[in-house]
Amino acid sequence: MAKRANGEGSITRRKDGLYHGRVYVTTTSGLPKRVSVYGKTREEVLEKITALRAQDNQGIPTPDTNVKMTEYLMYWLAAVVKVNRRPKTYQGYESVVRVHLVPGLGTKKLRTLRAADVRTWLARVASTCQCCKNGWDKARAKPECCAMGECCDSRLSRRMVQSIHAVLRNALESAVREELILRNVAKLVQVPTPEYGTGKGLTVPQARLLLRTAAADRLHALYVLALAMGLRRGELLGLHWAAVDLDRGTLIVSSNLQRVDGVLQLGPTKTASSLRTLPLPPVVTAALREHQERQAQERVAAGERWKDTGLVFTSRVGTAIEPDNLRRSWCPLRDRLGLTLRFHDLRHTCVTLLLDLGVPPHIVRQIAGHSDIGVTMKVYAHASLDEQRKALGSLSDSLS
Repeated sequence: MAKRANGEGSITRRKDGLYHGRVYVTTTSGLPKRVSVYGKTREEVLEKITALRAQDNQGIPTPDTNVKMTEYLMYWLAAVVKVNRRPKTYQGYESVVRVHLVPGLGTKKLRTLRAADVRTWLARVASTCQCCKNGWDKARAKPECCAMGECCDSRLSRRMVQSIHAVLRNALESAVREELILRNVAKLVQVPTPEYGTGKGLTVPQARLLLRTAAADRLHALYVLALAMGLRRGELLGLHWAAVDLDRGTLIVSSNLQRVDGVLQLGPTKTASSLRTLPLPPVVTAALREHQERQAQERVAAGERWKDTGLVFTSRVGTAIEPDNLRRSWCPLRDRLGLTLRFHDLRHTCVTLLLDLGVPPHIVRQIAGHSDIGVTMKVYAHASLDEQRKALGSLSDSLS
């Protein structure tokens, strides 16, 4: 029998009947290493050895790490996400890793993680009652559901399951780029498409009634901006007077106020597309001029207590408004009108009404600052019953 060449590999049969193959390849550390493969038949092992050698000949290194998912995810959060992503994004990723990924996949090895592992784990995440898992009912003074043996079946939404899957997919894609693994197994796993809800929104008469009712509110201009221009809550509360030109009638959306890790921070907009310059409609210009006068009066009344932050919408002493505290103004106003919608639904109202008025979707996308026109069309472009009746009526007229 001819002698095998160096690095050609060898195949032996173990006592348990499995075949064991060994071959030298270049690893991600840059050093040659003898790796092992296993199979039920000699042909199966030979095929794996041949694939490893072909990969090595193409200059593709073989991962040589035995790091577990917990260790890799901690490294990824610190070295990749925290450095390259916005603080709020890092906070969300860290929460998903800590609450879902580490408990579910933390003990798995990064190199040997399979699509089946991810699929099984995601199915378990989607079907688990969060009340039972986290002991919410048990922590109540008077348990009323899960702790009493009557599971409330409080499952994660499809949108949340998709987000969890996306975080894992991003983490594994980073491992692929660093040549720690050869492929991203999370991409092989499909998750249910989430249902995007846009809230109830307001009709034009309801929007007019809301603005008339809010006319005496010190944040009246904020509601006008939310309804007429569709700005997000953080964009409104992070808006500076320096970004507003009332004479030229323009507004630059360039900052976002958020609470991150317990600290109120003024950061960049949600996405690159959210950074935008918008023209001011007359109704908005008038509301902002009135608000500017009101703020000047509050500055005088506050005296030395006034903190000059340069923000358009502030507390009575000039400091930034806590995003969650906006409900102190919004909820009483909403309740007086008998509405149940969220503050964010004012943004939905703006986008939906623009589309109903026949404004081209690409213009609506620029106004709303959506990252992709697909968001505008998929989430917001749902025709009202009146629009559908008008469309079908036109078709009926053409057929008669």
